[in-house]
Amino acid sequence: MSLINTQVQPFKANAFKDGKFIEVTDKDLQGKWSVVIFMPAAFTFNCPTEIEDAAEHYGEFQKAGAEVYIVTTDTHFSHKVWHETSPAVGKAKFALVGDPTHALSKAFDVLIPEEGLALRGTFVIDPSGTIKTLEIHDNAIARDVTETVRKLKAAQFVASHPGEVCPAKWKEGEKTIKPSLDLVGKI
Repeated sequence: MSLINTQVQPFKANAFKDGKFIEVTDKDLQGKWSVVIFMPAAFTFNCPTEIEDAAEHYGEFQKAGAEVYIVTTDTHFSHKVWHETSPAVGKAKFALVGDPTHALSKAFDVLIPEEGLALRGTFVIDPSGTIKTLEIHDNAIARDVTETVRKLKAAQFVASHPGEVCPAKWKEGEKTIKPSLDLVGKI
C-alpha cells in the first residue's frame, strides 16, 4: 500500500541542529509544510553531496514555508561529528535526525533490513501531517533537490487551488490544468 495521503505515524527522535541536540517529533511536522529526506548513513560518499544540495536550497524551502529534516540510521552524536568534520554537511542549517532504532525508516518504508540502512527517500508532508509526495530509489543514485522544491511548490499549489492539477514540468507561476470532460483526449 502506498504512503501517499496517509498520516505520518507518531514518532520521537533525537537530532543535531544549530550546534545543539534537539528532539524532533511528529508534532513538529504539523502546522507547516515539511520535507523529510532519508539517507543511508553518515560518513558515506553520496550523502554529503545531497546535504550540501539541500543546504544550498534551504532558503527556497524556508521561503515556501517548509522545514527540512535529514534522517539517517545513525545517532545524533554521529551527526554532530559529521557536521563538524565534513565541509558539505557543515553547511546544513536544518535538523540532522538520528534513527538508530530504525523506527522512522520502517514507518516511512525505506529500511533495508539486511543492511540496517535506509534507502534514499524523499517525502513532502502537508501541514496536517499527510504525505503528499514520495520518491524512493537506490542508494547509488543521489537526488537533485531542485525537483524536491518543485514538488513542494506543486503540492502547495494544488492544496490551495482545489480542482486544479500541475502538469509535467510545472513550475511556480506557470499555467495549470482544470480537469474537465471537455479536455479528455484533447491534451
